[in-house]
This record gives sequence, structure tokens and C-alpha cells, in this order.
Amino acid sequence: MKKEYAFPGFVDVHVHFRDPGVPEAEDTASGLAAARRGGFAAVVTMPNTEPAGDSVEWIRAQLAFDRPRIFPSACITKGRLGREVADLESLAAAGAAFFTDDGTYVSDAAVLEEAMRRASDLNMCVCQHALAPGICEAEAIRRDLSVCRETGCRLHIQHISTAAGVELVRAARREGLPVTAEATPHHLLLTKDDIRGDGGNYKMAPPLATAEDRAEVRRGVKDGLLFFATDHAPHPAARKNCPYELAANGIVGLETAIPVTYRAMVEEEGMSIEDWARAWYELPRDIISVHALPDRFDALPETRVVVGETRAVDVNAFAGRSRNCPYHGMEFDCWPKGD
Repeated sequence: MKKEYAFPGFVDVHVHFRDPGVPEAEDTASGLAAARRGGFAAVVTMPNTEPAGDSVEWIRAQLAFDRPRIFPSACITKGRLGREVADLESLAAAGAAFFTDDGTYVSDAAVLEEAMRRASDLNMCVCQHALAPGICEAEAIRRDLSVCRETGCRLHIQHISTAAGVELVRAARREGLPVTAEATPHHLLLTKDDIRGDGGNYKMAPPLATAEDRAEVRRGVKDGLLFFATDHAPHPAARKNCPYELAANGIVGLETAIPVTYRAMVEEEGMSIEDWARAWYELPRDIISVHALPDRFDALPETRVVVGETRAVDVNAFAGRSRNCPYHGMEFDCWPKGD
């Protein structure tokens, strides 16, 4: 029996539109079409474009789009090079949602500390990818928590994937640190044991982990410690239709996020549909700066979902430009209503 639910507009705080840079993978128009199809009222775009999103002009160009609404994040460092802190004050005033170098970890602790002190003065959140070259997720998070402790700046850990990482965030919250974290649909549904064939469409950063890691990430979501974000990462076919070791990192997620997270958390983990929805609309908004909220989300449309409508994922029917998705042919029972 079908049942329809209405919630405040869902927000995805982690999407990659390849515009400017690689628009054949996803330009802003096609990315927003994918977001509408997926049931999202707003998205936060990442600044790992070419050139990087470290300018007021980049922020203003992103803010020009309004259906769904874009809340652009901005770089922590100039050019995402990790050497010199960007003009955070001007970026905040222009409407940046938060600061992140996204997939490029700010490894210089002194640079990160300066950025977090300045961001704290602006009441802005700094977001770090929980993956750094040569060190594990837990070690990267541990270092960032120490800077958070020193500066008092809000810290958000992007797409956490391991049990050790979840426990570090849990302990930091018990300590009273202003820390949040997100989990992706793919880390909630899949493990490394699900990788099939050449596996290009199963390659992402951080990589798929163990069933034990997945269980702890799910527990973190169910406890309200983590919320959802897609890490929507489109790539041209040639970058994914290849052996795993040669493939680019990332999968598209906007058009499948609602059914995938409903399967993992409501159907398989027993999370209430109300708490599941809050992890898409209420918790994500807390990391977005008031500078980026001229209307405080008041104008965002509702997100409506239909439960009990079984449909298979068809990547060839996606509104977005890329097809790098491991769910093709899989059936799910919860879908957004409307385009």
C-alpha cells in the first residue's frame, strides 16, 4: 500500500557540479535537474571546480541559481593548495555556506588553525574531508579535532566511513566540542564485499569499508550523531568504465539518495521515517552559515516522498549528465514525488 509523506525541503550539503571545469560530466543546470528529480530543495556545492571556488565572483555566480537553491561553499585555502588561507571574510560576506577544500585535506596544522580561528570569528563552519594522503581516517579526524579544541571553531567531518571515525566524533561530542559529521548513502548501503566486476562504479573516496564499519556508521545516523549527504560526484564514462585502480573516485547520488537511505536506515535499521527525514532537512542546515541564508530557508518547497512504490534504478533515465552509479537495476520502495 502506497503512503505519501510531506517534509520540509530536503538539503544535500555535499554535491559536486563540474562547472566550471568538466561541464560534460555535470554542468550547473544538469546538476540542479538531478537534484529536483531526486527530491532536493537545496544543495551545497563544493568548490573543487576549475578554477577553484575561492573568489567572491564564484560565490555570486552560484547564488544566481534558485531551483533548487544553491548554497555555495568556499575554499579554506587559496586555490585549494593548502598553503595560504583564502579571504574568508569576503567569502562569508558574499554568502558562502561554509569553508572547505573538500577532497584536498588541509594537512598543514598551522594553516588550518589560522583558518579555523578566522572562521570562528565569523561564526562559520570549517569542513574537512576525512581522508588524507598517507594517513587513515581516524588519524585525520583526530588531528582536526585537536585544532577544533584549540580554536573553538565549528568543525564538520565530511562523509565519514569507519567505526573508528564515528567513535572519535562521538567522544568529541561527549566532550562538548562543536563537531558534526555526515554519512553518504553509498557508505550506508554498501561494503567492500559488494564490489563487482572491474568495479569502477564502486570506487569512491573514502573507499567502501567493512560490514562492521557500516554498522557503526548506521548507528551514528540512527543516534542523530551523523546526518546524510550524497557526495554527488559525476564523471565522464571513460573515467569510470575501467578497472577499479584506474577509475576516478566518486559516484552520482542525487537521484538515488532518498530510496537508498530509506532502505538502509528505515527498512533495514528500523529508524523512524520522521528521524530519517530530519537527517535530510533539519540537521544539515545547522552547518550552513547565516550569511548564506537571506530568507532562512523560508521559501524552500516541501519534499514529498511515496513509500510502497517499487521501482528499479535506471541510470539511462537520469536527469544528470553522468551515469557512474552502482545501483543500476536495483529495486527500492521509497521515491520522491514530482520532478
